[in-house]
Amino acid sequence: MSLSTVEDKVRAELGVRLFTVLAWVPERRALRRVHSSHPAEYPVGGEKTVEVAAGWLERCITAQEPYFGPDRAAVREIFADHELIESLGCGSIINVPVVADGRTLGVLNILDAEGAYDEDSVKTAQSLAPLAVPALLEEEK
Repeated sequence: MSLSTVEDKVRAELGVRLFTVLAWVPERRALRRVHSSHPAEYPVGGEKTVEVAAGWLERCITAQEPYFGPDRAAVREIFADHELIESLGCGSIINVPVVADGRTLGVLNILDAEGAYDEDSVKTAQSLAPLAVPALLEEEK
């Protein structure tokens, strides 16, 4: 399944204003953007390293747990690019790790207006994450 198809599923089941997929590059402890609904603002190929909070990496990549930021304050706390995020009308974020065989392949980043998501949204996002496994495995080649 392509990442565009994953985006379509997320859009249909959750609603989304900004959707990106990051592949985890363990040897560099970096996240490389492999899909973006907003390629002008968030181009494919861009990498994130130090601008994501250490606690976020520990949670999503190491512990393989989702991160849920329900409001702009939560987004500001974790993401250095929060001004760009807010300029796109986003103030709520769900980050869901994509895992295969116990290994974190990457993260789905699902953003919408402040208050758009709740704990049920996080569960839905988690149920969609496995759809990205084939595309992320292909990225590793």
